[in-house]
Amino acid sequence: MNSKFVVNFTPTGMLPQKSQTPHVPIYCREIIADVKKACQIGITSVHLHVRDQITHKPCYKKETYKEIISGIREFAPDLVICVSTSGRSFNEFEKRADVLQLDGDLRPDMASLTLSSLNFNTQASINEPPMIIRLAQEMLHRGIKPELEAFDAGMINYAKYIMKKNLIKPPYYFNLIIGNIACAQADLAHVGLMVRDLPEQSVFSIGGIGGFQLPMNSLAISMGYGVRVGLEDNIWYDSSRTRLASNIDLVQRVHSIGKANGRQVMTPAELRSHLGLKRGFGEYGDQGSLDVGDFCKILVK
Repeated sequence: MNSKFVVNFTPTGMLPQKSQTPHVPIYCREIIADVKKACQIGITSVHLHVRDQITHKPCYKKETYKEIISGIREFAPDLVICVSTSGRSFNEFEKRADVLQLDGDLRPDMASLTLSSLNFNTQASINEPPMIIRLAQEMLHRGIKPELEAFDAGMINYAKYIMKKNLIKPPYYFNLIIGNIACAQADLAHVGLMVRDLPEQSVFSIGGIGGFQLPMNSLAISMGYGVRVGLEDNIWYDSSRTRLASNIDLVQRVHSIGKANGRQVMTPAELRSHLGLKRGFGEYGDQGSLDVGDFCKILVK
């Protein structure tokens, strides 16, 4: 068992609104402030979504990500930053890949890559095979490591398929997201099957949707795995839904669970070393990015 565990912090997501909880950070300054507070407690990485600053609807624009990434790197120059390429609200490649065009000090280290289409309670996230392939190609070309999002075992199998095409390179990072209505449930058998099927050289974290966040985080920490935690997946502190959580409440709780299990939070520098990412402090992205010649060979396969 690894004594250190990843805390993958997910502060905003695409769904929570101020009308549901005043604690969800929507404005760029709010997201930056919550990440700063979380860093002071201790996190390993942050998984960013951005919102339109007027309508509060999901946003894809790199200019909005730029403001948040720039603000975070002023106080946390080595924090591992992952951006979203979600298909839940946008399914045009140019929109989903817009944030991948950031470079230099603003380059994200990682970007989410959902490995199949799936249904949520009232909405679908469309991720057709050509889109997944194209996004993986763009991440490879831009030197950004995929954060592989798997909601069930079939998605892990699809990850192995694109591995064979050399579109993603080891070491791999997976988020196993448990408890969605149409995917793997918060059940030991479901979780065990997904963990068993992960490829070698994988680092992974487990997140739970809604009321499953706490039991899945507790399971992950007790078993030596990482956690995904934040208001993106769950806005309540308790299973009875009597207390709205803040992001800081949720981060502090996984620290308490970690302490009870004799485990410490992995630092961003340690995760960078495990995943082969550049060192931070002005150098961002994947150390294993390809030169133009190698990338062109992959495209023609």
